[in-house]
Amino acid sequence: MKHSGVRLFLLFFIVSVCLLSMPNLAGAQQKVTTLNFSNFFPAPHKNSILADAWCKEVEKRTNGKVKITYFAGGTLTPAAQTYDNVVKGIADIGESCFAYTRGKFPMMEVIDLPLGYKSGAQATALINAFYAKFKPKELNDVKVLFLHAHGPGILHSKKPVTKLEEVKGMKIRATGLSAKVVQALGGAPVGTTMPETYDALRTGVAEGALAPFEALQGWKWGEVVSSSTQDFGAAYTTGMFIVMNKAKWNALPPDVQKVMEDVSKEWITKQGQVWDEIDKEGYDFTKKRGNKIISLSKEEDARWAKAVKPLLDEYVGYAKAKGLPGDEAVKFCTDYLKTH
Repeated sequence: MKHSGVRLFLLFFIVSVCLLSMPNLAGAQQKVTTLNFSNFFPAPHKNSILADAWCKEVEKRTNGKVKITYFAGGTLTPAAQTYDNVVKGIADIGESCFAYTRGKFPMMEVIDLPLGYKSGAQATALINAFYAKFKPKELNDVKVLFLHAHGPGILHSKKPVTKLEEVKGMKIRATGLSAKVVQALGGAPVGTTMPETYDALRTGVAEGALAPFEALQGWKWGEVVSSSTQDFGAAYTTGMFIVMNKAKWNALPPDVQKVMEDVSKEWITKQGQVWDEIDKEGYDFTKKRGNKIISLSKEEDARWAKAVKPLLDEYVGYAKAKGLPGDEAVKFCTDYLKTH
């Protein structure tokens, strides 16, 4: 009887502990923050895979306090609307290009200028350094997690181009700011989307196109061009953002915010490396097909850089008209690229 009483007491004690712990478990479950992440890159793209890995890393380091549902390929928000949809809370976190809504981010537009980029890692480091330096008010309505930019946008063409004069009158696929680069070099811009460009090159609607090497494999342009001209002096990039709804950010506990900021800092380097990896893949793809890679002499490259310099001066005037320090912005970027 004595032993039976002890057993009943222990059973009662265990059941009581379990019942008392249940509300705590429920409370712990309620503390999990669920977020969504909208990205325009298709799921198989290495940039998309990297973004998904960012989500998983945040979940891991917060010990499950944050759960992020990842939407690739613009399935949650269209690329051009991603930023505004993050502000509205339709997407909690979003990735897209500043250039898709030109005029909305006048300070960040400086990054897209033909500043003479050499790599995606360099461009990505610059855009983050620029944001840290100037903290443009145009991004005050979101939490900026990190930024990145692709490798040097250069000329890929159906016939070899070895000097600036050969660009004159050439029909070159370009949109937005890159269309101005084409005009500055003496070419005629052809406004096709990325998916349309393959056929435009194949049929001769376009004789060339501006893009990083990545497009030669990623968009298969290497099948319909015969050469690439490494006009790094006139190379441009496209700035991109990963931003978060400000209210959702402010609602996060400090330890979770720190994790997200720490992971984002690490992803800056990873993102730059990925851009360079896929540029190399595009380079190797076109080389294997027997296409030419033309390296300009230092003197010839300087001529291309000089041809696009008026675009930098034009930006300074554009920014000044908006009351923004365009001259300081351009100087910061050019100085940074000289030393990095």
